[in-house]
This record gives sequence, C-alpha cells and structure tokens, in this order.
Amino acid sequence: MHPRNQAEKLQYGDRKHVAFLRGINLGGKNRLPMKDVAEIFAKAGCRHVTTYIQSGNVIFSASPSLLNRIPQLVSKDIAARFGYEIPIIVRSSEEIAQIIRDNPFLQHGKPEETLHVYFLADPPTALAIKSLDPNRSAPDAFCVRNREVYLHLPNGMARTKLSNTYFDSKLSTTTTARNWATVLKLYELLQA
Repeated sequence: MHPRNQAEKLQYGDRKHVAFLRGINLGGKNRLPMKDVAEIFAKAGCRHVTTYIQSGNVIFSASPSLLNRIPQLVSKDIAARFGYEIPIIVRSSEEIAQIIRDNPFLQHGKPEETLHVYFLADPPTALAIKSLDPNRSAPDAFCVRNREVYLHLPNGMARTKLSNTYFDSKLSTTTTARNWATVLKLYELLQA
C-alpha cells in the first residue's frame, strides 16, 4: 500500500457512515440536487462521498473528530446556500447492520415491503416511549429499539398516523424515515 494511502486509511479508518437528510426532494419541497449535497459533504471534510436516490442518503467516511460535527456543518451550509433547515441523522455501517438484525417485524415474518424505520437523532427516554399509543393507527404497528422506531405499515406510509410529527413530539427528538428496501440497499453500499 502506498504510504499516502496508508496514512489516509489510518486517519479516516475503514468505517463508513450514512447520513439521512430529512425532508428533501419530497413532493417538490426542499429541492436539493444530490450532486450539490455531495459537494457540501466533501467541503465539510468527508471522504469517499456518494449519494443514493434523491431522498437524501449520503454515504461517506470522516475522521472521528469530524464525525459528530457533520450534521451541524452540513446543515449550516445547506441553509446558507439553499435557505432550508434540514435535520441530518448519521449512523455507522455497524449500526445499520445492527438495525437490520434487530428488526422485530422481519423476525416475525412480516413482508419486507410493509417495513420502515424511523431514525432518531437522540435516544428516547423510557417515559417518552411509554407515552406512545400502540393503537394510534391500527393495523399499523411500531417498536422502539435504541435510536430507531421500527414500523410495520400494511397500508403504506401515506396512510399511517405514525408520522414524523407524532414521533418527534412524543419522543422529543427529530426523526426521519426510510423504507426497508432503502435500508438494505444502503447497507449494501456501505459494504462496497
């Protein structure tokens, strides 16, 4: 291995992360070209930046000292350039692998096309989790584990009352959702 590449590998490690940008390019709102988003991540100091589909999924590597600042740095740059306040939630490749393993609905044989995940910016308190109404949107179901809310939505995301707004307010955090197919594809890209 070339010494420069070895130094880069030591500085950034082999760990990849995915950033979930909330609410961009949906229904004509908060339009952000993904090429520009990738440039913003690179400008913030991220390496090996790639994007997946238009709904705000960015795969990148960053030094440990930079990683925790990425959501703030990128959000600030997006606000300056485009005028949008965009929350960003980051997970490592190891965390995505654990999320896939921990999906209770998948473990119970629910069809993958009915599964979604809300990624939470902060871990919810036990009291906040207890305040959630399990019958809010029957037959939809949810399960909170760590910083994720797993969803089984037999009638689809568009018809559920288990919305970002509901979980944001009840769990006192910021959430963003991805369907199960996107979660699996992102994991595949993280492993590449």
